[in-house]
Amino acid sequence: MEGGTGWGIGHALRDQITLTDGVVDQTNFDSYEPMRMSDMPVVEVHMVPSTLRPTGVGEPGVPGAAPAVANAYFSATGKALHVLPFAGAGAV
Repeated sequence: MEGGTGWGIGHALRDQITLTDGVVDQTNFDSYEPMRMSDMPVVEVHMVPSTLRPTGVGEPGVPGAAPAVANAYFSATGKALHVLPFAGAGAV
């Protein structure tokens, strides 16, 4: 869950793939920087007791990350964000 949340926040803030003449510009981690552990906020995961067999829960943290960042930014600034990544839109 923490990894999925980090992945979603990374996409929301800065992950972007661009093309020049149909070729990807970001060829390695020097030009494409994913979310780093040092950039991660504290993420609290709470387990709900259940009698069901455990399954994977990594990806559910991804979809809500960008809306949460956009809502927090709007609450802080009064400006709405509509284009991902938000850093590319000059927001953060």
